[in-house]
Amino acid sequence: MRLLPYAPLVLIGLVPVADAADLALKIELPKLSVAEYHKPYVAAWIEREDGSVVSTVALWYEVRSRNNEGEKYLKDLRQWWRRAGRDQKVPIDGVTSATRAPGEQQVAFGDGKGALPKLEPGRYKLMVEAAREAGGRETVALPFAWPAGTGTVASATGKQELGNVSLAVVP
Repeated sequence: MRLLPYAPLVLIGLVPVADAADLALKIELPKLSVAEYHKPYVAAWIEREDGSVVSTVALWYEVRSRNNEGEKYLKDLRQWWRRAGRDQKVPIDGVTSATRAPGEQQVAFGDGKGALPKLEPGRYKLMVEAAREAGGRETVALPFAWPAGTGTVASATGKQELGNVSLAVVP
């Protein structure tokens, strides 16, 4: 096979160019030694500095319950429910999924694709809240700037319902 001198330029055109930023969220759900363990409901959303909600980016709850029984417990995610949840029609396309087992869970978002909305330049907080039946409730906040000039990582550790939660902003 013989390549022409301009073939590398043609091949470069086939490689996608990353001109947008991505967010990569890791949420650790700790394995708790309790008599009655239920997987937690989890909500993640983006807030502006003034506390107003931009968008819900992840919502894990018992989606396939009989008669949509799982929806009535979304109120237990109190902060999310009061700020954004009560106005949402669930399930939210591209955002809602089933509860997750203990361990590290990952969610990735691309600029303007999927659950990540187009964000105006500024400072934001990614909020993560977990609530568990016969258990507790916990919320952590991860501040970040948009757009990211350089790659940044924000992390926080919960005390009971959430383990390490980290957000990587990749330009």
